[in-house]
Amino acid sequence: MHSLSTPGRALNWFGRRFLRSHVGQLLSIQLLALRSFFGKGNRKIDVQQIILHIYNIGIKSLPLVLAVGAILGTVLIVNTAGLAPKIGFGNFFGNLMVIAIVRELGPILTGFLIAGHSGSSLTTRIASMKVNSEIDALETLGISPIRFLIMPALVGGIIAVLIANCFFCISAIGTGFLISKTATVLMDSIFKIPLEWSFYSLSILNALKPIDFVMGFIKPFIFASIIITNACYYGTRIKNDQRAVPTATSRSVVNSFILIVAADLLLSFAYILEYINSVSSVI
Repeated sequence: MHSLSTPGRALNWFGRRFLRSHVGQLLSIQLLALRSFFGKGNRKIDVQQIILHIYNIGIKSLPLVLAVGAILGTVLIVNTAGLAPKIGFGNFFGNLMVIAIVRELGPILTGFLIAGHSGSSLTTRIASMKVNSEIDALETLGISPIRFLIMPALVGGIIAVLIANCFFCISAIGTGFLISKTATVLMDSIFKIPLEWSFYSLSILNALKPIDFVMGFIKPFIFASIIITNACYYGTRIKNDQRAVPTATSRSVVNSFILIVAADLLLSFAYILEYINSVSSVI
């Protein structure tokens, strides 16, 4: 048996350490769930379970997502429309809105809201099943917990977060404009902001780039994967003690927040060349 070379041993050591890490464990869960989804198993994919997760994770969160989106959009529009012309950035109003809502705050806040609202509920549900030995019962019956619990949650969660992110951006841009316009009409003496839908909509449409649509799919996809796999990880690794359920739930949410921010930081490098070109054109 041939021994590994020094680079091979280093790579082998790094691989083992990575798989033992939290991120490695999450990635393993995702790969097993995806293999279960695309693999040929004896059991058919339970579409009803996927639809149920879309409803529980996405649809139930929509009122909160729409409300936060409308508030964020109103704050950004009022401040940006009032301040941008004064500092010479009036022509870049659409760019500022796209960067703030579509590229950054929209996906991040949607991920935070879903993690706090639905991710915590999923962790509590799976942890309770673990404590009550329901997961062990599934394995005894020959049913894979990955295929029965995690895979439908992951697929449904990805679809749900994609939908929620779209509604968040629509609410921030559309409802935010309506609230801002109403405020400027009713309180013209206070909000002296020239705000017209034709200028507003065209400036945003002109600012949108193909990469925004691509990242508008990639970011929610990755954030949803983080939220669901975190929920399943902490739910299935809980001790058989009901008192440990709240701790697992809080750890799931906090770790989802941290990993979402870290993932967004890495994904933001896709825009760095465009940011450099934009700054060069302004200067």
